[in-house]
This record gives sequence, structure tokens and C-alpha cells, in this order.
Amino acid sequence: ESPKVYDKLLLPKDSKYRQSIVISNPLGEDFSVMRTTPLGGMLTSLATNYNRRNKDVKLYELAKVYVPVEGEDLPDERVQFTLGFYGDGDFFTMKGVVEELLEQVGMKKRVHYDAKAGKTFLHPGRQANIIYDGVVVGYLGEVHPEVADNYGIGTRAYIAVIDMPEIVARATFDRKYTGIAKYPAVSRDISMV
Repeated sequence: ESPKVYDKLLLPKDSKYRQSIVISNPLGEDFSVMRTTPLGGMLTSLATNYNRRNKDVKLYELAKVYVPVEGEDLPDERVQFTLGFYGDGDFFTMKGVVEELLEQVGMKKRVHYDAKAGKTFLHPGRQANIIYDGVVVGYLGEVHPEVADNYGIGTRAYIAVIDMPEIVARATFDRKYTGIAKYPAVSRDISMV
């Protein structure tokens, strides 16, 4: 993606998200770095829908981010699950979606939230790290109003980013198959006139 995304997200100059892998032969400046956060694409998609007057939009993306590793030539390619919406709902709606996702993949322990996430691209009072079993597995919150303006979103928008390697390591995929009934259900067994 373009390094201009970092300015649109209000990232500080020393942010770890700005330490991206530079492509040696890019097609142009808009595609000159490997992304370290999936928010640029999600917010662009939300803005496109908002500008086309779609009222209630709920989107998701499952994609890789490329995090540089100290002393390594290759970055850490991490799959992240990004959720975004605007319209009908609020911070607690997004929180409920995240909890339902974790429950459906078999993560039955209680989820905790740390309000001191410190993300500059999220609203200061409406953001939290998602903590499961003592490990931060992601974050969620309302998009900072300035960031929403930078992308042309004229309403409150909410996002959640979940780190999939952390989820897969803790998920249980024990599911029992229940076959279809051999005999279909009968609503009336006998009739007498």
C-alpha cells in the first residue's frame, strides 16, 4: 500500500506500524510498501460504501500483514481478521460480534478488555485491547473522528482487528457431526373422521 496511509491513520513518526517493508521495484508510490496494518483497506471500503449512500454496512476481511522481524530478511506474515461497520450499532455491538466469534471457534473462557489500548487511529475513550487467557489477541473501537474525516466517512464507524495465529492456537475444532434424520418429522400421524 501507500506510505500515505500512515498519515491518514494519524500514526506517530515512531510508531511500529510505520516500520514497513519497502518494495524494491514498486509499480508506483501507491504500492511501494507492504502493509503492517489492515485498516487502510477496511476504511477505504467503508468510505466507498458511505459515499455511495449505503445505510448500514458491515464488512470483514481476512488478509495478511507483514511485520518486520529484527535481524531477519523476511517479515512475519500474520493473517488478521478485520471487521468494520457503520450505521446500526455501536461499540458494544462490535464487542458482541467479537465475543460471538470467539465462542463459535471454541474459545469458551471469558474475554477481558483493556481500555488502555493506546491506538491513535481509534477514539481515545472508545477503544480496547481484546485479552483472552492473558494474551492480547486483537483490538476494537470506534474510528477516531479525524481518521474518519481523512477517509471521507461522515458517520461513526467501528472496527475490530483479530490476530488469527493467536486464535488458531487457542481454538478447538472438536465438532460432532449429527446426521440428517432417517425418517422425516411428521406433524400429523393419525386422522379420524
